[in-house]
Amino acid sequence: MILSDNRRIVPKTVMEQHYQHLGEEELHKIIPLHPEFRMFVLANRPGFPFLGNDFYSVLGDLFSVHAVDNPSFESEMELLKKYGPEIPLEFLERIAKAFGDLRTLADEGTISYPYSTREAVNIVKHLQKYPRDTLSEAIDNIFDFDVYNNELRKTVRRTLKKHKLEPTEGILLRKRYTDEGELKVEMIPISELPTLERSGTLNPLRYSDKKFTESDFGGPKHGKVDPNGAPHVGGNTWAGGSGGRDTAGLGGVGGPYRLDSGNPVFQVSDAVKQALSPEARKMARAMAQKAFDEKLLEIKMSKYEGNVYEEYLAPIRPQIAALRVILNSLQAKAKERKWIKHQTSGDMDDTKIIEGVVGEKNIYRRRQDENPEPGDPQQKPKRLMLVVDVSGSMYRFNGYDRRLDRMLECALLVMEAFEGFEEMFQYDIVGHSGDDYKLPIVEHGKLPRDNKERLDIMRIMHLHSQFCSSGDNTLEATDEAIKTLATQVEDFDESFVIMLSDSNLERYGIPPKELSKILNSHEDVKSFAIFIGSLGDQAERLKLQLPPGKAYVCLDTTKLPQILQRIFSETILA
Repeated sequence: MILSDNRRIVPKTVMEQHYQHLGEEELHKIIPLHPEFRMFVLANRPGFPFLGNDFYSVLGDLFSVHAVDNPSFESEMELLKKYGPEIPLEFLERIAKAFGDLRTLADEGTISYPYSTREAVNIVKHLQKYPRDTLSEAIDNIFDFDVYNNELRKTVRRTLKKHKLEPTEGILLRKRYTDEGELKVEMIPISELPTLERSGTLNPLRYSDKKFTESDFGGPKHGKVDPNGAPHVGGNTWAGGSGGRDTAGLGGVGGPYRLDSGNPVFQVSDAVKQALSPEARKMARAMAQKAFDEKLLEIKMSKYEGNVYEEYLAPIRPQIAALRVILNSLQAKAKERKWIKHQTSGDMDDTKIIEGVVGEKNIYRRRQDENPEPGDPQQKPKRLMLVVDVSGSMYRFNGYDRRLDRMLECALLVMEAFEGFEEMFQYDIVGHSGDDYKLPIVEHGKLPRDNKERLDIMRIMHLHSQFCSSGDNTLEATDEAIKTLATQVEDFDESFVIMLSDSNLERYGIPPKELSKILNSHEDVKSFAIFIGSLGDQAERLKLQLPPGKAYVCLDTTKLPQILQRIFSETILA
């Protein structure tokens, strides 16, 4: 080990073998290590929330390094029994299981602080010493700080309640506020907040045996509206029908745009779709564009509908809180120009003039690019470009696996979670479909200001997916996003492109190797694909054909924060 003053600590056996030829002056700089000397060093892990040094990268070659994980449930129980011999075993088990769940939530990024055995022991010690105290009084010292984080308080409360540790009063049930300079405490009911479930059932994929020739098509039309909402298959009369022709619906051919009536969908074959003439396609496209423009005007003129916004927001509130925890914990990544001291060449270090006079060699300093230390302030914002799929297949197969609903939830998750982080993380959202590969949905520097603007963005995404032309521009959209950020890498701490898609590439003959090439096209832009829809095992098969760590499958929006955490943390540790 070389010390800051250039002296060297050397094991005695090594010194006897390799350092005997040194003169007295050189030997003066050697510190022999006693054969029985042992040093045990405890270090926090690097990163948030402890901000420990990266011990392994700095001194890993000098120590036998061991990562000490949290104890197993059995080990933790043995420890708790020692501290609480008079506390019922069943009660100790509930405490151990609750803290195990809290640590899992920390690993997933849902909460920021990894509650350890130390906190569980403190609760048990308190109850052992003061058996008449309530549970809430025992946990005050553990969770007192977290009462000011509303989402965290709810998450911890749910976890404790799951293991029947629901307190009757105390910190998890209090809301503190100041009234005319006086601190007051209001009791909050422990009951869970209601969660609005998405209604409707999923429709399996069905195929129609209908066959049409070019002469069968009579031109696109909206169709009649069935007041009873009954299913209609294979005809050309009713709006919202399926497997037919000319009318707005799903699974058919020749209609002007997609329209989901909530009934089972029957899909005609691609061969039947090819029978439609170019003229008929052009007519249908013109009618779709006219209807899209009219609907877009309605959205801009509409009033804010809180119940609709809440329908999308309520199921992902915990995920918004989890993603905000992740954003809070992100560290600076960009290398910085720093002065490196104790060098044998470079600029003279003014603080080492005396050392230079007496003959020291390492009295210089040099400018060098260095990775930031854990906890260093972020000098530049990070940059994210979210590339979302608003193609026709998203609307078409939404009744099959809710892929469009998930896409809207993902967009809302980002818009809600990133609010307030503009100084450290800037984002924009671009869409792609059969019509275009760079649809501006949320422009960089023009973020939505309130719930209505966010709801309007979601409505426009839904509308575009309903009225756009068939086709796929996944590769073009991803490539354009990466190229755009590649020209701006000097302005940001890190740059990310995350492409959200329904994995429906093989239908358009897009080989996975082309997507792989694009995802790896620029080393300074971290690029990833997340597949949020799949026909069968389509998404998993596509993921396996892409570079490891570059693709994820997310068929449940609740898992998206964990995927984003993995993306952000892996690039930090790289």
